Amino acid sequence: MFVVESPLPIAETTETVTPSHRPARFRRAGRFAVPYLYLAPAVVLLVVWIYRPLVQAVELSTYSWNLLPTSPMNPVGSGNYERLLDLPAFWDSVGRTGVLIAGMLPFTVVLPLLIALASRRVSGRARTVYHAFVFAPFLVAPVAAAAVWRWLLHPGSGFVDQVLGSDRNWVYDVSTAHGVIIVITGWQLLGFAVLVIWAGLAGISGDYDEAARVDGASARQIRRWITLPLLSPTLLFLVLTTVLLSPTLTFPLIDSMTQGGPAQATTNIYYLLWDYAFHSFDAGLSAAAGVLLFAGFGVIAGILVWISERVAFHDD
Repeated sequence: MFVVESPLPIAETTETVTPSHRPARFRRAGRFAVPYLYLAPAVVLLVVWIYRPLVQAVELSTYSWNLLPTSPMNPVGSGNYERLLDLPAFWDSVGRTGVLIAGMLPFTVVLPLLIALASRRVSGRARTVYHAFVFAPFLVAPVAAAAVWRWLLHPGSGFVDQVLGSDRNWVYDVSTAHGVIIVITGWQLLGFAVLVIWAGLAGISGDYDEAARVDGASARQIRRWITLPLLSPTLLFLVLTTVLLSPTLTFPLIDSMTQGGPAQATTNIYYLLWDYAFHSFDAGLSAAAGVLLFAGFGVIAGILVWISERVAFHDD
């Protein structure tokens, strides 16, 4: 009888494998970095097109330079700011800018609110046509609008003078030129402002109106005590947009129709800094005006944003 000997027992070895923490660290780092990778293109564009030119403008405002590459840039410190604040034209342009903003508010807040509230009574296909008709002027290029309005306002033979029976030079009259710029710009922005208010009205739930009607509130009371308070953040946004963009949006019209005249009657702060740079070739003075413009509008925007947040918090 043969006895088959069993093979020698193999010693069992147990290895303690410690899991690596590197993949977990990589996953955490990836989750942390992904939002910043999405934001990176926008941040790069902001730095290249906004913050870098702003820093260069502040730096340029401390030099005296006539924009010629062969001319030296002479440092003058705060001399450009002192010279600018002593110029009567600067303060006159600031005043015209304030008049411009005040004149634009009826076209960007009051009239759009009335039109948007009235359009709620229009239904069906007529409402679409109504919306398109109101928004159409916003799509017209400012230079093209300026050419058409110059023809309409031509003294004597223009459509406006024929309707009014007058012979007035609306564009080159000191008493009317600024008003013409305000009206044309407001006419163009009216459709955009109405669209913004339509969006604000669409965000208001209809449950508020139904509950108020159940309590016996009239349509006027609903608009006064429910719709307008809930729409106040939208209206404040339009005020902020008007304050910040009005001087910029009027530039094509002013340059095409009046070139800042007559007698600087249409020269606002935005057109003035452009005039200093490209007509007077005083880059330092223009940069100083731009820095003051940025600082002034920044303060105003901060105040309006603070008011908007307080109003929104109060509504909540």
